Amino acid sequence: MTIENDCVVSIDYVLTDNDGNVIDKSEANEPLRYLHGHANIIPGLENELAGKTTGDELNVKVDPKDGYGEVEPSLIQDVPKEQFAAIENLSAGMQVQAQTDQGPLVFTITEVKDDTVMVDGNHPLAGIELNFAVKVVEVRKAEQTEIEHGHVH
Repeated sequence: MTIENDCVVSIDYVLTDNDGNVIDKSEANEPLRYLHGHANIIPGLENELAGKTTGDELNVKVDPKDGYGEVEPSLIQDVPKEQFAAIENLSAGMQVQAQTDQGPLVFTITEVKDDTVMVDGNHPLAGIELNFAVKVVEVRKAEQTEIEHGHVH
């Protein structure tokens, strides 16, 4: 079966950056399953998988605009440290959730200063070219309930 909208696709993959560092990968005997055409994976990878079939292997380079987006400078902010008073042992790398005008947003603390905390609301992979080595493990028609719900059951 060919990958098209409303198919459940199972893939094995390894995701690396341009230096060859592994960022993520599927676990042995546990492929990633997604509903094709329902924005369950990044657009750059989903577009490249369209038309492929079980057993196909491909290498895909995804530009940031088709992955997790470009880095948005407005999402990097210096915030008064007192807004983090409830958090013990505040340190770089911690993630915190904040209510914004657009709803809840997760920020990563990038630096703790004397009076302020630098936070970044960009996805950790924003601005990075992503390299996928993919093998299509299985393709099947989605069940009606999967299509209605927009994800694999």
